[in-house]
Amino acid sequence: MDKNAKSSSSFPLAGRVAIVTGATRGIGRAIAIHLHSLGARVTLNYVSSSSEAELLASELNASSQQNSAIAVRADVSDPDQINNLFDQTEQEFGSKVHILINCAGVLDPKYPSLSETTLEDFEKTFRTNTRGAFVCCKEAANRVVRGGGGRIIMMSTSQVGALSPGYGVYTASKAAVETMVRVLAKELKESQITANCVAPGPVATEMFYAGKSDETVKMLASACPMGRIGEPKDVAEIVGFLAGDGGEWINGQVIRTNGGFVV
Repeated sequence: MDKNAKSSSSFPLAGRVAIVTGATRGIGRAIAIHLHSLGARVTLNYVSSSSEAELLASELNASSQQNSAIAVRADVSDPDQINNLFDQTEQEFGSKVHILINCAGVLDPKYPSLSETTLEDFEKTFRTNTRGAFVCCKEAANRVVRGGGGRIIMMSTSQVGALSPGYGVYTASKAAVETMVRVLAKELKESQITANCVAPGPVATEMFYAGKSDETVKMLASACPMGRIGEPKDVAEIVGFLAGDGGEWINGQVIRTNGGFVV
C-alpha cells in the first residue's frame, strides 16, 4: 500500500484521497462529510449546485488544518469531464485517487409506469445512472491506486429487489450498474482494488420525497422492520466502512442498506 495512505485508529482514511460524485445533496453530501471526518481529502463533484459545493468545501476546510476539500464541476456521463475530475483531484492533493464514490443519479418524481414513460425520460435516466456509472467505473479502474486501499463504490437501489411499480426504468438503470460492478471486481483481479455497490432503501432525501404524499412516506416507513425511513448517515457509515481497511475483504458485492425494507 502507498505509504501515504496508511491509516490510524482516529483517522482511518488519513492520507487517502476520495472523489464523491453528486456530493452536494442527500446521500452524496453525507458520504463526503463522513469520509472527510475519517481523515480523507475529498473532491466534491457537482453539476449545477456550485454554491452548495463551494460552501461545503469551505466548511470542510475550516474544520481541518489543511486544504482537504475542493469542489469540481463534472457531468458523470461525459468521459472528458470525468477525466478532468481525476486530473484536478490529483493536482490539488498531489496524490493518486484512492476512493471513488459515485452518488450522482436521477429519479423521475412522476413514478410513471413503463407504458407511460417517454423515450426522452428513459434516455435521461440511463444517461446519468447507467452511462454515468460506466464512465466513472472505466476511469476509476485505470486511475485508482493499485496495491491496496483502492475502492470503487457505486450507488444502486434496493428497488432492484423490491421491483415496485413506477420505478421500472430507474430500477433497470441501477440493475445494470450492479451487474457491471460485479464484473469489474473480477476484472480488477490482483490490483487490490475492490468494487462494490451500496443499495439504499427509502432514505430521507430531497430525491426520495419528491412526488410522494405524506401517506406514502408513512406507508414506506411502516413497511420497514426498523419502523422508520433511513437517514443519509445510515448509508454514509456503511460506505465509510467499505472505503477503509475493514472493507478489504468485501468485493463484487451489492450491500442493501435498508433496515430490512427489502431482504
